[in-house]
Amino acid sequence: MSIGYACLTIGVQNTDLKTCMLKNVNESRLAELISHNLQSLERIIDYNLANRIRLFRISSDLIPFGSSPANTLVWPEIFTARLQTIGAKINDSGMRVSMHPGQYTVLNSPDAGVVARAIEDLAYHAQVLESLGTGSEHKIVLHIGGVYNDKKQAIKRFIAHYRQLDSAITRRLVLENDERSYNIEEVLEIGTKLGAPVIFDNLHHAIHPPAGEKDQFYWLEQCRPTWHPRDGQQKIHYSQQNPGKKPGSHSDTIHINEFLRFYHTLNRNDLDIMLEVKDKNLSALKCINCTLAEKKIKQLEQEWSTYKYTVLERSPSAYAQIRQLLRDKNNYPAAAFYSLLEDALQSPLETGHAINAAQHVWGYFKDVASEKEKASFFQILNDYQQGKTGLPKTKSFLKKMADKYQRRYLLDSMYFIL
Repeated sequence: MSIGYACLTIGVQNTDLKTCMLKNVNESRLAELISHNLQSLERIIDYNLANRIRLFRISSDLIPFGSSPANTLVWPEIFTARLQTIGAKINDSGMRVSMHPGQYTVLNSPDAGVVARAIEDLAYHAQVLESLGTGSEHKIVLHIGGVYNDKKQAIKRFIAHYRQLDSAITRRLVLENDERSYNIEEVLEIGTKLGAPVIFDNLHHAIHPPAGEKDQFYWLEQCRPTWHPRDGQQKIHYSQQNPGKKPGSHSDTIHINEFLRFYHTLNRNDLDIMLEVKDKNLSALKCINCTLAEKKIKQLEQEWSTYKYTVLERSPSAYAQIRQLLRDKNNYPAAAFYSLLEDALQSPLETGHAINAAQHVWGYFKDVASEKEKASFFQILNDYQQGKTGLPKTKSFLKKMADKYQRRYLLDSMYFIL
C-alpha cells in the first residue's frame, strides 16, 4: 500500500509552480516557466522519495496553458532530458503518479466546443505522463460530468465520447464518483461498460451515496474488479469533511484516529490511498508513519523536530506531553503523538505562549546577533506583548534571522509555515 497527496507541498522549499496571465504569454516566457516548474517537480519527487511517499498527483498546472493554443512550444522535445530524468526517478523508485483535470474538462457536455476542449485537455495530461516515460498504471482521473436535465442522455454522450478517445488517453483514464451528479453505483455501471477502472472517493460517497444500506466498504470492494494488472493496484481517494465548511470541503488535516479506523476496517494492503487534504504532504507523512510495518522511534523524532516550536507556541502542555512520550525509545506511540500534535495545532493562540516560543527560537541567534539585531528583536517582542503589533511581525524578523545565519533546523521546521 502507498499513501500519497496531491499537487503541492507544505513547508518544502523551492517547490512552487508558476504561471502567467494569458496576455503575457510568449514562447520565451513559457520556456522560463516550464523550466522552473519542472525543477520544482523534481524537488517534490526527491522530497517524496526521501520521506517514503510513493504516491503523488502531479499538478495540471505543470505546463502553463498546456492544452491551450496559446502554448505553441514543443515542450516535450525542448525539455526531453529533464522529463526523462524526473521520469527515471519515478520509475526506478516504484513511485506512482497521476493527474486530475479540473472541473471544466467535461466529456459529456452537449456543447461540442466544450467536448473538444476536454479532449485536448485529456491529451495534454496524457502527454505529460507519456513524456515522463511512465506506464499505464500512472493514471488520469476524470469525473463523468454534468446531468444537463437528462442523465440517461448525458451518460450516453459520455460513453460515446469516451469511445472516440485515442488509446493513449483511455489506457490511463480512470473514473471517479462525485458528490452531486454521479454516485459510485452509476460510475461503476459506466466504468464496467467501458472497461475503465473506477476510483472510490469516500467523502463524495458520504455526501452522495446510492440508495440502499450498503456501506462504503462494500462499494470500495465493488470497484476492485475494475482494476486489471495493466492498471496497477486499486486506488482510492480518502478525505475528511471540514466541519466548518460546506459538505465536500476537505479538512485542514487528516485526523489520525478517524483515518486509522478506516484503515484497519479495510483489512487489506493491496490498494493505494490518495489523500485529499489541505495540509498535503504533512498528512501523508502522518498516515504513513502510523501504518508503517517497520516502526522506528527516529521517524517520530524527526517529525517532532519540525513541529516542536509550533507546538510550544500553541500548547506548552502538549509540548511537555510529547517530550515525555518520546523518551521511551523502545516504544512507537505514533497515533498518540499525532493526536497530541493535532490538539496542539487546534489550540487558540495565546500571547504568552507565542512569546515563550519566540524566545526559544531567538536562542539560536543570541550568540551571533549584532547589538542592533538584539535591540530590534526585543523591541518587536515588547510591541507584540503590548498589543501594538501582531505575531507575524515577530516571526518575520526571526525568519530573516534564520535566513541570514542559515539555521537549517529552523528553516526546515513548521514554525514559519503553520
